[in-house]
Amino acid sequence: MAAGIRDVAAAASVSVGTVSNVLNAPHKVAPATVERVHAAIDKLGFVRNDAARQLKANRSRCVALIVLDIGNPFFTDVARGAERRAAQLDLTVLFGTSDDDAARERSYIDAFDEQRVFGLLVSPVSDDLSRMLTLQSRGTPVVLVDRDATGTPFSSVAVDDVAGGRLAADHLCSTGRRRLAFVGGPRTLRQVSDRLQGAQAAVAEHPGVTLEVVDTAELSVLAGRTVGEQLRARRPEDRPDAVFCANDLLAIGVLQALTLMGDVQVPRDIALIGYDDIDFARSAVVPLTSIRQPSTQIGTAAIDLLAAAAEHDEPQHIVYQPELVVRASTA
Repeated sequence: MAAGIRDVAAAASVSVGTVSNVLNAPHKVAPATVERVHAAIDKLGFVRNDAARQLKANRSRCVALIVLDIGNPFFTDVARGAERRAAQLDLTVLFGTSDDDAARERSYIDAFDEQRVFGLLVSPVSDDLSRMLTLQSRGTPVVLVDRDATGTPFSSVAVDDVAGGRLAADHLCSTGRRRLAFVGGPRTLRQVSDRLQGAQAAVAEHPGVTLEVVDTAELSVLAGRTVGEQLRARRPEDRPDAVFCANDLLAIGVLQALTLMGDVQVPRDIALIGYDDIDFARSAVVPLTSIRQPSTQIGTAAIDLLAAAAEHDEPQHIVYQPELVVRASTA
């Protein structure tokens, strides 16, 4: 039979309450006693019953993180930052990817709700936050990630994507480009619509500059490659002379398609800029200019906001400013 907490208490000559404190609040126990209890745990092979502890506390030590696409290195870095900070707080992060699918997002939220997670970090698929509101009303704190939630009951950590879109378009205009194209979608994603809004605002301030909008079904390399092939098939005078992609994965796909046959050169014929500044951006065949987001820092901040929300603090909102990183694709 597996050893229980009473067996540990007897072996260490302490009370059951002392063992509980060693496991959950060691700062309340004398160091020598902590050492003695841990020695008894090791000797007996005691494993804490987290399921029972969860039932008693009505909350686990697991944090749920739902992102739009865990295959996107930006969200991988966000998850890495969250995981590192969570470990410092004795929390474990569980991951889910919605694939930009609202039904899949709801399914994950329901599953994590059943597990009574400590809290939920989510990059929402749409503006419908009703399921998150229900979760939070029942005592599970929710933090929106990569989405500014100012004006809602949720804490949030995000980047000013409107400013990022403006940075990208302003940069392209400053290099003398006049026929710009924005590539991205679906526009139901707030990040995409905000980046487009910023680009449109910048273009409106530059007389003679136009902005074509090319919608995509997803933010992937394959979607970018399809757009790049379509642009390459146009007559040179009908092509944009600069392309702003809503993320780096799209931009890498566009770059691959444009340079495949060698008849279109980046940046001579078409300047190209992405968004996120993932590691692949700097190592592309033509190093990619991008708008940098502090991805790991976003994940770290999300965990801190969740811990504060669990203490019933007022909603807090962190909005980082993006940074232009210029490389050869627009030089």
